[in-house]
Amino acid sequence: QVQLVESGGGLVQPGGSLRLSCAASGSIFRISVMGWYRQAPGKQRELVARITPAGGTNYADSVKGRFTISRDNAQNTVYLQMNSLKPEDTAVYYCNLDYRVGGMVYWGKGTLVTVSS
Repeated sequence: QVQLVESGGGLVQPGGSLRLSCAASGSIFRISVMGWYRQAPGKQRELVARITPAGGTNYADSVKGRFTISRDNAQNTVYLQMNSLKPEDTAVYYCNLDYRVGGMVYWGKGTLVTVSS
């Protein structure tokens, strides 16, 4: 069983920065695709960024150039550095572990990011 625990959310002014962290338990972190998703009020959950075990990344168009996903396989942790935040980035951000070989997907409970003046 894998547990994902997010941290780092909070209230930030437009133009500010936050760094989200997601710590994973278990032994499959380093061979799993890790992702950050978000869900704003009244909207569907959407992919923000994803990183493969080898470090390949992809981003939603809305965050390209502002957000950076990274991972530390030694610490079983994935990060999301968010810069130049906008009010439309306000959402609950969820960590996702996709263990494709085993066909298993896990989710964290989410951390709230609010961008407001």
